[in-house]
Amino acid sequence: MFRHDYPFDPTYGHDLAALLAVAAPEEPMDFAPFWRELRLRAQAVAVAPMLREIASPQPRIRVFEVTFTSLDGVRIGGWLTRPRNEPVERGVVVGHGYGGREEPDFHLPFKRAALLFPCARGISRSARQDLSSNPLRHVLHGIRRPETYILGGCAADTVWCAASALLELFPMAARRLDYLGISFGGGVGALALPWDERFHRAHLNVPSFGHHPLRLNCPCVGSGEAVRAYQRRTSRALETLRYFDAAVAARHLRIPMHVAAARFDPAVPPPGQFAIYNALAGHRELFVLRAGHFEHAGLAAEDARLRDALAYFFNC
Repeated sequence: MFRHDYPFDPTYGHDLAALLAVAAPEEPMDFAPFWRELRLRAQAVAVAPMLREIASPQPRIRVFEVTFTSLDGVRIGGWLTRPRNEPVERGVVVGHGYGGREEPDFHLPFKRAALLFPCARGISRSARQDLSSNPLRHVLHGIRRPETYILGGCAADTVWCAASALLELFPMAARRLDYLGISFGGGVGALALPWDERFHRAHLNVPSFGHHPLRLNCPCVGSGEAVRAYQRRTSRALETLRYFDAAVAARHLRIPMHVAAARFDPAVPPPGQFAIYNALAGHRELFVLRAGHFEHAGLAAEDARLRDALAYFFNC
């Protein structure tokens, strides 16, 4: 499909028909109770959002640094944007990839919207001394037990408590609250969204954390390789990861979903991405990407088509 120097095949031997046939793994009996209890804990957090306006590179958009409290008292940082001369009529929470983010996105097609760009604990504006921002270390933090695994806190940071902070600042956004997440943010979104009734629609772009049993057999250049190494050392990864499988969580997702999944991806194996899409329980729309986490000649045109698809899906 593409010329590359990887010592493995970033299609993992799957054509599109095979990708669309990947089913989610078996669900632990207490999967839903585990996530509902975690969501209830996050729901009880007094998020106490604070804003500080900063210079904006866009004349029609105001930009703020934002902080709020998440699960276990962790203070989360990020950015918030809103129209300068129009009212806020909707809200959007936007997750980031495992590389973090350095600023808000200004290319998204939402009008009259407040957009919150939270940074997960340990990453970018939520950096902490007790957490590495290196994805290969971050993804292993607390992995010995489901109750301590980092992705549970990240779900609260970037979805549940982020939504609470946004709605506390802009209560009118409750009429239309949506979510977008890419890679890390896509996988965390799939894990967290089923348990939060406040969201109306969501988009997941090359989502991670789908089908861990399969991922453990797929070499990659992303955070999954650290998990594979941990599994080889301990044989214990799946004891925790089966509670953090985004494809299993997708079975519980019933809001309209838009997924951009790649056929070729050296960082997030495509079978895991498609396992998430295939498992979605409600209305779903698929945008097939030629590649994810990989520069190629058609990338700009593909991104433009995806932005058009998102504008239509979110009624922008």
